[in-house]
Amino acid sequence: MKVLHNTKSRMFFASWVWTHQAETSSTTTNPLRPPSPGLMDKMLKPLRQWVENIQVRDRQQAHYLCQLIPAQCPFERDVKLFGKTLFHIPPMCKLNPLYEEVVGLRFRALCYLADECKEDVTQYC
Repeated sequence: MKVLHNTKSRMFFASWVWTHQAETSSTTTNPLRPPSPGLMDKMLKPLRQWVENIQVRDRQQAHYLCQLIPAQCPFERDVKLFGKTLFHIPPMCKLNPLYEEVVGLRFRALCYLADECKEDVTQYC
């Protein structure tokens, strides 16, 4: 754990950082260590392919997807007190391992509505 101290505002910040350790020949795994990137990719590959292969062919389905998937992260916020920003909560959607695929699906739905159905999609932007 790394602790940063700012003397002006008397605030302490702590951050946890995973450090990469060399792979050992031991068969035991550490439950506190996150899975290796290769293992995570192997586990998520079928789900990513499934989301990528979703075809948007129906107007109702496209509207549903555009309503379901937000245009921007709903968790990002500035926390204010008496008009002064106390802290900022960063967008956590990018921590989602399927973020790119879900955003791509929303984009395909928007394109279907705009190009094929000739609808105004500004309500979803």
